[in-house]
Amino acid sequence: MLQYTVTVEGMACSMCEAHVNEAVRRALRVKKVTSSHIKGETKILAEQELAEDALRRAIEATGYRVLSVRVEPYRKKGLFFLGR
Repeated sequence: MLQYTVTVEGMACSMCEAHVNEAVRRALRVKKVTSSHIKGETKILAEQELAEDALRRAIEATGYRVLSVRVEPYRKKGLFFLGR
């Protein structure tokens, strides 16, 4: 599982977050997507690698600007995970 962290410029409210989330869900196969206008970022969990250009196009089509995309292996966090 991979976690993408996308820095997004232009989100100002929770409705902006919803627009970005929906655009990503419609364009790409993802397990989970959440956005934060306060942090200016969108986090995406995906089973397989996503095409960065498709990700950028999906978000920028909604009127927001992608500043950066970072990808890393997803490490589950929580009380019962205990670093396994």
